[in-house]
Amino acid sequence: MEAGLALPASNATPPDPALAALHRFGLGARPGDDFAKIAADPRGYLKTELKQQDIALISPDDPRNAGLLDSTAAIQASMAAAMERKAARDEKVAAAMQPMPADDPAGPAVAKAKPALPRVEADIYRDDAQARLDKALAATPGFVERLVGFWSNHFCVSVAKAPVVRACAGAFEREAIRPFVLGGFADMLLAVEHHPAMLFYLDNQQSIGPDSRAGKRRGRGLNENLAREILELHTLGVGSGYAQADVTSFAAMLTGWTMAGREGRLGEPGSFVFNANAHQPGKAALLGKTYPDSGMGQAEAALNDIARHPATARHIATKLARHFIADDPPAGAVARLASVFTKTDGDLRSIALMLVDMPEAWSTPLTKLRSPLDYVVALRRAVGATAGNEPQRSLRWLSALGEPLWQPPGPNGFADSTDAWASAEGLKTRLDIAWQAAEQANDIGDPDEMLSSLIGASVSDETRVAISRAESKQQGLALLLMAPELQRR
Repeated sequence: MEAGLALPASNATPPDPALAALHRFGLGARPGDDFAKIAADPRGYLKTELKQQDIALISPDDPRNAGLLDSTAAIQASMAAAMERKAARDEKVAAAMQPMPADDPAGPAVAKAKPALPRVEADIYRDDAQARLDKALAATPGFVERLVGFWSNHFCVSVAKAPVVRACAGAFEREAIRPFVLGGFADMLLAVEHHPAMLFYLDNQQSIGPDSRAGKRRGRGLNENLAREILELHTLGVGSGYAQADVTSFAAMLTGWTMAGREGRLGEPGSFVFNANAHQPGKAALLGKTYPDSGMGQAEAALNDIARHPATARHIATKLARHFIADDPPAGAVARLASVFTKTDGDLRSIALMLVDMPEAWSTPLTKLRSPLDYVVALRRAVGATAGNEPQRSLRWLSALGEPLWQPPGPNGFADSTDAWASAEGLKTRLDIAWQAAEQANDIGDPDEMLSSLIGASVSDETRVAISRAESKQQGLALLLMAPELQRR
């Protein structure tokens, strides 16, 4: 096959309106999508989704979601599994230490130990991954799901941190991201920073106020990870004027924010709790403002203030414009998004509407390469994959492409630029996955006809000729799935 099709084609002309709606904002076309109807009113097509109440939520009324656990239940299941695994290991060690009877030809008792217990966290993770992928495959056009992905990556946690995070990463997205994706930024920020997944991921359970009761008794001190990442990544951004003293002071405010342990001494195991005995007493300063000692309310007040800070507006506006428009976002677009953020008190629905309305979204060529997650979802939508399919294949593809679900390399999330995904090895992997998808497709139609149903009238002559020369329907479909028009957003 012609691997050159994988490279995003350079195109200085404005994109086809339907393709911009489906690729720049959405998750890609599905067989049967009406390109002419979408192109007639692409903004209205996207805004219809934004008007739907609770559209971002994964509904518990759907029978397919009946087995999903909330974060507390998921963490408790992980705690219980960890205890069972420990007991099994202890039993195995104890058996190995038993003296072997001299006349026992079977060898030591360790050979008869029970097999390792299954890791329940993997089952919980798989169920949540299934629900997330089902939601993306069924979405029309998928703009809200793209927003969920953006915010989930902005406020990321990693399942590689520990089994307990693997168990609750999906619940974290369902509880702290989805309910607020078209709501208030400050509300999302507070939900995220209160969530046990974030507190555990950024080690806040290890942060003890030096002058608190627990600090004096244990001789332990602050862990600044959560405070630093809130200021640097979640809100103000690098170079926004805060100093190391602000990080340290904010870390002190956040002491006591933790997750209840297995014993349940502070609250229901796995739930968020405020441990007053670990909280650093006294007033604290952040960005020139002094906050009185009000327990948990001290850090909450600071979070509400930095959520409304002008630097936060600029930081969020820049990231949104980079994600939805271009790696080097137009300055005017960033300024307008920041202005809407400030004027609406961080209303994310209003900001999403502004994204749709700004002319740059429709005049800027589609030059960004789809991220692995966006590509895998677009690919599955293109071949007619239905909700309810097992997620393991998609999860393997995401790992092969370097974007394993809910497993970013660091607190700054996965990269959001074309350069991060456009390596020769990455493009070769996409080619391999496109071929696998074509092999596994249940019913391959005429690739020439699929061109118009998945890409529309803006298909290039190069792509059309390459697919017309395919030696089989399978090869034609694979070439279509690797076409530059399908790769770009």
